[in-house]
Amino acid sequence: MKSSARYVFDTNVLVSALLFEQSVPCQAFRAALGRGRILLSLETLHELNDVLARERLSRYIILEERERFLAALIREGIIVETRETVRVCRDSKDDKFLELALSGGAACVISGDEDLLMLSPFRGVPIMRPAQFLTSLSASE
Repeated sequence: MKSSARYVFDTNVLVSALLFEQSVPCQAFRAALGRGRILLSLETLHELNDVLARERLSRYIILEERERFLAALIREGIIVETRETVRVCRDSKDDKFLELALSGGAACVISGDEDLLMLSPFRGVPIMRPAQFLTSLSASE
């Protein structure tokens, strides 16, 4: 049964989850969907769409698969309007994930990005790698 937990996934983890079905990012993504909801913002969706549309990914994922994934993500996720501006990441493009986590009441952020991971916990929100996330779920069962 799903809990009310809310999770933020960075773009690279979502792309890995889509492209590599047996990967740890995919396992983390499925575990999060099975236990709670994925938080999204217009900014994070826009970035994900842009990354998935890159020419170099076209040999791994066709347009229809990308569209199905994005549609399912939007259907299953919660779109949050961010209410706070954060400017703390070394890479300012990553601030949107922190803004989403704070505005949406996220239980954690799942990321492989060192610029985000080094900030954990950010205002009480843990930031963890997909494998750490899976371990934390196992420990709480």
